[in-house]
Amino acid sequence: MNSTLFLSAFVIYVIFLIWIGWRVSRNQKSGEDFLLGGRGLPLFLTLGTTVATMVGTGSSMGAVGFGYSNGWAGALYGIGGAIGILLTAWWFAPMRKLRFMTMSEELSYYVGANRYVKNVVGVLIFVASIGWLGAHILGGGMYLAWIADIDQSTAKVLIALAFAIYVVIGGYTAVVWTDTIQAVILFFGFILMAYLAVDQVGGFAALSEAVDASNGGFLGVNHLGVIPAISLATVVGVGVLATPSFRQRIYSGKDVSTVRKSFVISGGLYLFFSFIPAIIGMAAFALNPDLANQNYAFPYLAISVLPPAFGMIILIAGLSATMSSASSDAIAGVTILLRDVYIMVMGTVPPKDQMINYSRAALVVVIALALLFALTSNDVISYITKMISTVMSGMFVCGVLGRFWGRYNWQGAIATLIGASAASFSLIFNDSWMTYWGNPVLPSVATAFAVGMFVSIITPRNTVTHEQALLILDEERSVMEGGDNSQPVAEPETEQLAR
Repeated sequence: MNSTLFLSAFVIYVIFLIWIGWRVSRNQKSGEDFLLGGRGLPLFLTLGTTVATMVGTGSSMGAVGFGYSNGWAGALYGIGGAIGILLTAWWFAPMRKLRFMTMSEELSYYVGANRYVKNVVGVLIFVASIGWLGAHILGGGMYLAWIADIDQSTAKVLIALAFAIYVVIGGYTAVVWTDTIQAVILFFGFILMAYLAVDQVGGFAALSEAVDASNGGFLGVNHLGVIPAISLATVVGVGVLATPSFRQRIYSGKDVSTVRKSFVISGGLYLFFSFIPAIIGMAAFALNPDLANQNYAFPYLAISVLPPAFGMIILIAGLSATMSSASSDAIAGVTILLRDVYIMVMGTVPPKDQMINYSRAALVVVIALALLFALTSNDVISYITKMISTVMSGMFVCGVLGRFWGRYNWQGAIATLIGASAASFSLIFNDSWMTYWGNPVLPSVATAFAVGMFVSIITPRNTVTHEQALLILDEERSVMEGGDNSQPVAEPETEQLAR
């Protein structure tokens, strides 16, 4: 495919997304409008943005590349994600009625609105958001570099600029509208590509014969091993359950019913979709088993075996996947930066009448930091799995214990977060353990549960009720949404109660 033609089409597509961002930005009047879409997103927008984020960088680059090297094991990424979003709908959709803005609010609420937990989780979630955003820039940059034959660092910068412009202009409303459009393009684009690729190989029988028999078996377990296969599906599910951008969809949805329906439908669609990347990856392997980098399997197939018109649509669909996921995580990161990190450092909230300007400036900072992360790595799946295990396993366990175990307290929450990260690091720096487990998530989650429950049992019971905790958080949020910005967000006696 002519690289100039593709870049021209990509620029036109991005200009269209920027136009959408400008259109929706005209009705924004507050920080809540910019960061949460006014908390009134209908079902079709919540569904569209959720599907777009699910079918993101991991599916377009990571899962297809994994399918190229490991056959049907490429479906594990989608299966884990589908289970994760369905569990999120079941366990955490009811949190919509409590009007949280960030996941750190939610996790601190479970342990008496404790300020220590809120601050630590705020920092971790901010790092996680940058990590996810970096993964999307990484995947999109590798993708664009291969297609357009340009330097990878340059391509990563171009991808970051492409989605940054329309997100900075339009905020969260622009994200959900562009995500919904991108969801349609990428979902049907992937299905079209799988169909044409299998046809090019000669049908499913020819595909099965061409792929190495060692990659066969149920979901590639014969090739990966049982524990590494479970680890891969688990790490993706944990990632969904603890990813700030999915919580953002809960907090911004119209109501609990809308959020739950959109998540259940998304989970069903993604479970069906999970086998598509594996098929595309195996077809790429059948046609060219000698690719230098498995992450190039998706663009290789689009360029090499499809008619130019189909190839152009599918390549744009692939880049849509990375940009839709990236834009969602960028907004989640900014919400956390302004709602949690800013308050932790400054002791007050940003000026209400300047929240949109602050949000736009913060978006530039967040995307720039994520770009720095992306410039240091070239392996999408490794990047994602290590980041989830180290940063997000503890938050997942905090959410589950806080939601369902009344004895959980702030000391246990801190222990949970420390234990998860420590266990993850111990595996990352031990090659033989990593080979056995596949990635650190299972030991990380198990350690987090064990130390969190143990420390909660041996320390004093939390005496702040959920009603009191909610009042503390509502007080902070009311200052941001319309109160007196000259005062600290919590009076001393309230702070003492929270601790």
